[in-house]
Amino acid sequence: MSHLVLIDGNSIANRAFYALPLLSTSAGLHTNAVLGFTTMLLKVLDEMKPTHVLVAFDAGKVVFRHSEFAEYKGGRSKTPPELSEQFPLIRELLDAFSIQRFELEGYEADDIIGTLTLRADENNWKTTVITGDKDMLQLVSDNVSVALTRKGVSEIEMYTPQEISEKYGLKPLQIIDLKGLMGDSSDNIPGVPGVGEKTALKLLHEYGSVESVLENIDKVSGKKLQENLRENVDKAKLSKALATIMRDAPVEVDVEETAYAGYTADSVIEFFKKMEFKSLLPKVKGTSNAVEGEQRDAAPFAFDVVYSGDAERFEDKLTSPMAVCVEMDGENYHRAPILGFGLAAKGVSLYIPFDVAKEWSAFRQWLADETKEKWVFDGKRDTVGLAWHGLDMAGIGFDIYLASYLLNAAESSPQVSDIAVHYADVRVMPDEEVYGKGAKRLVPETDVLSEHVALKAAAMYQSVPKIKEEMGASKLDELLDQMEGPLSLVLATMEKQGVKVNEQRLQQMGEELDAQLEKLTGQIYELAGTSFNINSPKQLGEILFDKLALPVLKKTKTGPSTSADVLEKLAPYHPIIESILHFRQLGKLRSTYIEGLTKEIHPGTGKVHTIFNQATTATGRLSSTDPNLQNIPIRLEEGRKIREAFIPSEEGWFMLAADYSQIELRVLAHISGDENLIDAFQKGMDIHTRTAMDVFDVSEDEVTSLMRRQAKAVNFGIVYGISDYGLSQNLNITRKEAGEFIERYFAVFSGVKRYMEDIVKQAKEDGFVTTLLNRRRYLPDIKSSNFNLRSFAERTAMNTPIQGTAADIIKLAMIRMQESLQEKGLKSRMLLQVHDELIFEVPTEELDIMQQLVPDVMENALKLEVPLKVDVNYGRSWYEAK
Repeated sequence: MSHLVLIDGNSIANRAFYALPLLSTSAGLHTNAVLGFTTMLLKVLDEMKPTHVLVAFDAGKVVFRHSEFAEYKGGRSKTPPELSEQFPLIRELLDAFSIQRFELEGYEADDIIGTLTLRADENNWKTTVITGDKDMLQLVSDNVSVALTRKGVSEIEMYTPQEISEKYGLKPLQIIDLKGLMGDSSDNIPGVPGVGEKTALKLLHEYGSVESVLENIDKVSGKKLQENLRENVDKAKLSKALATIMRDAPVEVDVEETAYAGYTADSVIEFFKKMEFKSLLPKVKGTSNAVEGEQRDAAPFAFDVVYSGDAERFEDKLTSPMAVCVEMDGENYHRAPILGFGLAAKGVSLYIPFDVAKEWSAFRQWLADETKEKWVFDGKRDTVGLAWHGLDMAGIGFDIYLASYLLNAAESSPQVSDIAVHYADVRVMPDEEVYGKGAKRLVPETDVLSEHVALKAAAMYQSVPKIKEEMGASKLDELLDQMEGPLSLVLATMEKQGVKVNEQRLQQMGEELDAQLEKLTGQIYELAGTSFNINSPKQLGEILFDKLALPVLKKTKTGPSTSADVLEKLAPYHPIIESILHFRQLGKLRSTYIEGLTKEIHPGTGKVHTIFNQATTATGRLSSTDPNLQNIPIRLEEGRKIREAFIPSEEGWFMLAADYSQIELRVLAHISGDENLIDAFQKGMDIHTRTAMDVFDVSEDEVTSLMRRQAKAVNFGIVYGISDYGLSQNLNITRKEAGEFIERYFAVFSGVKRYMEDIVKQAKEDGFVTTLLNRRRYLPDIKSSNFNLRSFAERTAMNTPIQGTAADIIKLAMIRMQESLQEKGLKSRMLLQVHDELIFEVPTEELDIMQQLVPDVMENALKLEVPLKVDVNYGRSWYEAK
């Protein structure tokens, strides 16, 4: 039996747009409506298996109904441009799926669908209408069902005559009468004032139709309702006419012409790649030149598995350049077992189980050979992970992960499968599809694992030439070759080295914190007048807002909020608040840093080996995980003291810390070319004092601590595009005062203001901003009609060149520092990078030279219009080195 599916294009696109967050491609193309529409379409094709499909669209804003009622749909707000630009993409999507689409000038999608459902019904076809519009329920019959979308477009609710009867007590055609009486605000159909759905249903259950209701107004109960009906007879009739879907529109497409024979996988994959719908690629079905991994029987993927007794015959396959996929079982590569290797070159694709690889001397030699070029996916991960298992890797010629990051820093943690979407012909399944997620993660059988890893290597090999071409076109190849590539090897050395942790001191600090927490608990109970679970928001809320009657500043679904920002505002009301805040801070220190760090100490080295994330932040800054050593709180003395546990790994050595002073403000001075800012730094003045002098028009000795504090807040706030509201919150002053302060700042530092205006203008033209070393950050929302999104993009445009350049400077310093240590044959080791600070462990005999060498290298990493300044300190622990 024929099954026709008719889709209300405009309705589904609208619902998808508002149901999903505003998404965009790396090129700035908005795609959330397209993604929602695509998800719905795939589900419909898979579950309903239609023989015929058509998508109907509204052809324009003016339809025949406007001649009856000029205000029809007049209440609707203008379609956002972010949605308008997606309709051509949705049409392109349908073409990729080989699905018929139709629109008719002067008519709505409803009328096209109404006409086709009638024709299909006459042929005794089964028809399903997909829409978000309840008006379509009037089309329901024994052969026609309407699927109303719910939760955006992710779920559908199916209506047959039985469902309509059960829900409304009506026949399908009475839906028109329902709309005639109650109206429809979304279409600006007036209906009868004062008549809602409940009243309309009651009237129709009694009288059956609008006409019958109007003929029996005198019998209707309720004088007010009678009056409303008498005064709005014409409105009720007009509303019914407007709500009636035309069933005989001049639709040239006949139902037989909507036949659907399925789609060609290649065209759909190509569209998904353009839209960057990587999560949908595994759902594409059908044979394809680009889907070797899916169709094993039709297009098998050719690869060899190297077995222990057979390894020698593959030695001539170890060529150069060659893609190398190091497959590990787990995210933390300092601890993860290695499962095997995928190798690929032109005409070669291999899988080598780890047990074979470690015993195969020819492979081990090739892997460690600097002259044999390897194309890898995250060389730092591979180098460090292999080192833990006694294998050396050298000759990394191209790092796909780092290149991908430079091309689009907004795409976080891509996998090989994501890269393959854009650059390779082979289809690679995402790792979670092969291994499973979380507790369900499981290493698959050897045949599945070997093919997956070999496919990844093949995709990597295919991708590199295209990525290199794109890197060159974007002028990012130099950044990869001279900074990110060399830095990854420096970071690998630091990670392998690790930093020594005094576990005994950590335990001691834990005991000290326990004593403080116990003391604080007693104070809180005394101030509350009772004992309770301080960590329970519910019990804490009862104490603060019921027992102590403190004002409720914010409510959540579960009751009054007790979040940190709320408690800080409540501090002046009761002394218990300060104790609670301190209790929480110490509790977090105890669990996150004392217990957390203890768990991360490697049993074989007595050190923590943090992972430096090189390709996760949009600005280019490094971050740190497992454990995170960049977020140890230092505002609190107890937090600072945690650094006491970080000590040199050699007896009698020192920890040395070197910290860039106000690097972002120095970069701002250079980039903006502001004469006053440059002058202050060149003269070596305290920049916050100088700012206070210029903004308040006072001499240096007249600058008060308050003035300097306010100037400091503005200096650092300006870097992040701070608003008058933001500054008023920081300084606890009025918004007007904050606005005046910012105005005075820009009057003095006019070059900074000019830079901010120019960089936003440039970003709107280019769609991205760059650092001094050409690192890019794309800003798809810079032209958004949404004020909040656009404002955030503008602030990002101002900040990224500054923060990104500061990140680039310390990266250059790290590369040159490592080179200097090796050239001079020093024993000193670079251990950590924390924001603008580098941490070393240094033998006593090298202390003098390192105190000169480190600042010299760091201060000359990049030449600016103003001098870079580095503060150096040392001690027996990281804490003492500050």
